[in-house]
Amino acid sequence: MVFKKLHPYLQEILERFSFENPTPFQKISIPIIKSGTNVFCTAPKDSGKTTALILTTLHKLNCEEVGNAPRAVVVVENKERALELYTKFLSYTKQSSVRVYVSYKELHIDIQKSEIFEGIDILITTPRTLHKLFLMNGVSTSQLKIFSVDDGDFLVQKSEYTAMIAITQSIRKCQYVIFSEKMHPMLRRFEEHFMERARRIKL
Repeated sequence: MVFKKLHPYLQEILERFSFENPTPFQKISIPIIKSGTNVFCTAPKDSGKTTALILTTLHKLNCEEVGNAPRAVVVVENKERALELYTKFLSYTKQSSVRVYVSYKELHIDIQKSEIFEGIDILITTPRTLHKLFLMNGVSTSQLKIFSVDDGDFLVQKSEYTAMIAITQSIRKCQYVIFSEKMHPMLRRFEEHFMERARRIKL
């Protein structure tokens, strides 16, 4: 039933992938994320967190391209994870007009700025790379609707945590969703900064 309430395009893709039933985590988390509230999503590995992230992000964007500025940002730990998630997103978006862009520190910042300027819908990047783009006016957040963190346990590292705080201070109100395996004390501290009135989902 959860999947049947997603955008029709996503229902078609899931049917093509033979995804008939949501995992227990997806059954709980997807309706809450769709409601638009900030959410901490805590669940073990292989519980379907990344798929829930992809589905709710695309649903939020109505599975279509709009404008030039990114409407969704997904933050990950490193280049390897960014490229992996980019490939997963493409498997869902290749039949749509949604534009997904992957960004990481090894890619020259001026190249990133020019390619982002051409127009994207979803930006997959790392906290420090995104912060650098902000400092260089390389990305606009004026149209941002949802900001997600995939496998956010890495944010307990001081440099990544600090970058997240700096980034979110530059963003006008949008929805934040943090996926992680554990609810670390440092993640809880985000409630003082940008995760106001966040719901908590724990499997």
